[in-house]
Amino acid sequence: MNRRDLLKGAGLAAVGAATVPAVLAESDLPQSGGIGAGKGFWPNEARLVISISMQMEAGAQPGSGAESPLPAINPKYPDIAASKWYDYGFKEGLPRLLEMFDRRQVKVTSHMVGAAVDRHPNLAKEIVERGHEASGHGETWTPEYPMTAEQERAAYQQSIDSIHRATGMRPRGFNAFWLRSTPHTLSILRSLGFTYYIDDVSRDEPFLVNVDNKPFAVVPYTLHMNDIVNFESRYFSTQMYADDLKREFDALYEEGTHRRRMMSVSAHDRIAGRPARAKVLEEFIAYAQSKPGVVFMRKDEIARFAYSEPSIVRENI
Repeated sequence: MNRRDLLKGAGLAAVGAATVPAVLAESDLPQSGGIGAGKGFWPNEARLVISISMQMEAGAQPGSGAESPLPAINPKYPDIAASKWYDYGFKEGLPRLLEMFDRRQVKVTSHMVGAAVDRHPNLAKEIVERGHEASGHGETWTPEYPMTAEQERAAYQQSIDSIHRATGMRPRGFNAFWLRSTPHTLSILRSLGFTYYIDDVSRDEPFLVNVDNKPFAVVPYTLHMNDIVNFESRYFSTQMYADDLKREFDALYEEGTHRRRMMSVSAHDRIAGRPARAKVLEEFIAYAQSKPGVVFMRKDEIARFAYSEPSIVRENI
């Protein structure tokens, strides 16, 4: 199905299907598609889980001073060129990535900035209707770390409202602006009904931490398998990034025979959505899918598995 037909004919039936129960039964989780040799670290003996993040951010950036490959200008002037660079994310990038994920039959987690959702609600709705997860990524590009607890809570509630209004899905996961949250963040997230966050890159597997004397799931994000860090800082060519993805996978796949391993990949709308970069990502996915026991999972599915699995790592619990 192409995205134009989906937008014309699809209702919100798929939204309900994308909302999964608080604890997944093993039969509800993705199948491994082959002999996993994972020794029970993942459901159905899967050997390695890959989770892809797809950021929906275009349209939420400030009018001047936003990060871009262009030379910086005085912030008192509108940065029209940078704004057009961001526009590529919703005009071309996300549609291209969605078609590619459909071809590969992969479901991802989309970290959505509330202001971007408000500007492009039909696109946010389409992401969910295609079976992907809508996750919180703040309401604007305002960093969370200088906020008071009251400001932080209000911003998160606003982003929840933006995502739910457009998609019918209430976000359960959270990603702070550049991973930098506050000492209050986890307690606020729990009180607002979030069940996991990704802003801890200290492990290659999901784990639980103690928040208000209760477990809270961490589904680790990535900086080194992150297109905005590698491509847009111009350290990597497209081919170098492709090679790094493969090497990361190969190492974790080997480790997956004797411990629980998860690979995280990050794709931003205006970066990984470029033609050559989307092709690199698709080729990597095909390579990973050719190996037995590899499963692609949304982060909400991984978090629910973490809550239900007695052997999951628990820190300070």
